[in-house]
Amino acid sequence: MNEFLGTDIKFLKGVGEVRAGILNKELALFTFNDLLNYFPFRYVDRSKFYRISEIEQDSSYIQLKGKIRRVEEVGPQRSTRLVAYFSDGEREMELLWFKGVKWIKSQLKVGEEVVIFGKPSFFRGKLTMSHPELDTVANRKNSAPLEAVYHTTEMMKTRRVESKAIRQVMHHLIRHEHFNIPEIFSPEMCQKYKLIPRDKAFRFIHQPPSHKHIEAAQHRFKFEELFFLQLPFINQKVNRKRADKGITFKTQNPLFEDFIKNHLPFSLTGAQERVLREVKTDLCSGDQMNRLLQGDVGSGKTIVAFLCVLMAIDNGYQASLMAPTEILAIQHYIGLKELAEKIGIEIGILTGSSTTKERRMLHEKLQAGTIKLLVGTHALIEDVVQFENLGLTIIDEQHRFGVAQRAKLQAKGQINPHVLVMTATPIPRTLAMSVYGDLDYSVIDEMPAGRRAIKTAHRFGFAREKVWQFMKDEIAKGRQAYVVYPLIEESETLHYKDLNTGYDQLLEFFPRPAYQVEMLHGKMKPSDKEAKMQDFANGKTNILVSTTVIEVGINVPNASIMIIESAEKFGLSQLHQLRGRVGRGAEQSYCILLSSKKLSDNAKTRLQAMVGTTSGFELSEIDMQLRGFGDIAGTRQSGLDQLKLASLSTDAHIAEMAREAIVELLTDDPEYKNHESLKHFMKNKQGYKDWEKIA
Repeated sequence: MNEFLGTDIKFLKGVGEVRAGILNKELALFTFNDLLNYFPFRYVDRSKFYRISEIEQDSSYIQLKGKIRRVEEVGPQRSTRLVAYFSDGEREMELLWFKGVKWIKSQLKVGEEVVIFGKPSFFRGKLTMSHPELDTVANRKNSAPLEAVYHTTEMMKTRRVESKAIRQVMHHLIRHEHFNIPEIFSPEMCQKYKLIPRDKAFRFIHQPPSHKHIEAAQHRFKFEELFFLQLPFINQKVNRKRADKGITFKTQNPLFEDFIKNHLPFSLTGAQERVLREVKTDLCSGDQMNRLLQGDVGSGKTIVAFLCVLMAIDNGYQASLMAPTEILAIQHYIGLKELAEKIGIEIGILTGSSTTKERRMLHEKLQAGTIKLLVGTHALIEDVVQFENLGLTIIDEQHRFGVAQRAKLQAKGQINPHVLVMTATPIPRTLAMSVYGDLDYSVIDEMPAGRRAIKTAHRFGFAREKVWQFMKDEIAKGRQAYVVYPLIEESETLHYKDLNTGYDQLLEFFPRPAYQVEMLHGKMKPSDKEAKMQDFANGKTNILVSTTVIEVGINVPNASIMIIESAEKFGLSQLHQLRGRVGRGAEQSYCILLSSKKLSDNAKTRLQAMVGTTSGFELSEIDMQLRGFGDIAGTRQSGLDQLKLASLSTDAHIAEMAREAIVELLTDDPEYKNHESLKHFMKNKQGYKDWEKIA
């Protein structure tokens, strides 16, 4: 970092020791560089002056010019408020201060012409403005028409270090005699991606002459943020391809071809065929495959994974499939075993509840190469698990596993095994391309033919018995249903429906022996969970009352009703995953969202989105707009906290540009010989946290 940018803020005019201490503590601003990178969150147009007569009920922040007619303190000593009567020559309004009364009173001069700025409000028919900004007319003549507004804290406000104070400090910084901002990108890159010089970008973002200047500065900094967010991931991918050579598979795969020709129970979709071509290209390239496969619930990822397994077996290798929960692992095993038996392949399963005898037999067969595919949970990464020749690892719902767990599974191969990670969790494409930039990316964006869209409805709790009656009518047709609750037991603090209470109520409405209602939750023994699931899958159970333990992996084609209690408690991703448990058969399926009447705006939007679309990709975009991108992709979010201006939901085109620039840079100049300024910037970690991933 250069000397100017590394200077302590206490040496800046208008700051000093006291203000520096406040900015250190409240905003973590210590140096000139920190201060420059503290961007405004909005701008106000101070070129227009309003008349009091123009103010309306819903007026936002406005500016007025006039005189203070009189000032008085009102109320008891401990809660005194200051009232100033302000007139623009035609009408009058009250200005109110509840804090800093003595200091504000000392600044007000009756009869002096002033400019006030703030948000007006109407109280008991009176027009007022609380804690407005005050300035003299003379001062405003030299001010910019667009004024930056900065976030401040309550403590800062009590110490009178508010947005106006930060703006004044920024003014001194921008006009500092030693103001020096080095450029970090090459002239060619700046020209190609329309990036204004870095020093101008800082000037324009804090003191913009016009809206166009704001846009140019924000474009520059958004590009920077998205460049540095993606750089470590893409660099990691390039380095791995350069260093980690993989197993080269043959292009001819007899077992794979035989299964598709003679045993595939349905035709593949165009999207599935495209993904298989992408995977086959990886497997035959000589480089290690590291591919993320994203597909909506029910899009057919599992059959694609099985066909990849057949390619591995065709080439003399074993494969593994790791799932995050025992229920999902068992479900995968049951489905894949049925497919494997058609072509005489032996597969095994290993979970935390596998017995010692089962484990011993499995280990022997695995090391002898008899078992060609091992399905399991975290138990697969135990040291005792040894493959004869592991060539492909598949990880389902990958965001539930840590990087170390995935690496441990891969290390079980003699040569770097190929890796396919799968997810049905809706991830916006821009987010996937950015934070999973170290992986190649495939998507199944087409549903199997003949699959009916699930009808989704939102109902309030008082309609519960009508919903149950609908469920009773569907069961009479031979269908089955899920009822999902957010909690197992009643909670004193959370006012949501709970499984135990709901189960008892359902038993009253669906009495035995006419109906079979069973309960399933995560605290049950694995053997009990498996038995309950098997009874439901075999049609012995009419209604499975459960928690979100059935969120992923349950596949019962005859189940056509999903009722989600206290649906407002769940996020969009969970709601979509739960809905995906139905709609897997030929019959029309339904998802009914039950909620309380009291809903936040966010909850209303989520429930409306669920009713409005069955596309996980559309829902993922809505989800990202609602809660940002920080929670969507699991634990892989290193760097997302660096985004101050950029948004992956609205700046996808800039993310694409930044990705293109990175790929070009790493291809043409991997040693940064022609990008010394960029290399220097990153090595000094000037606002950049992930240099260790680049070096």
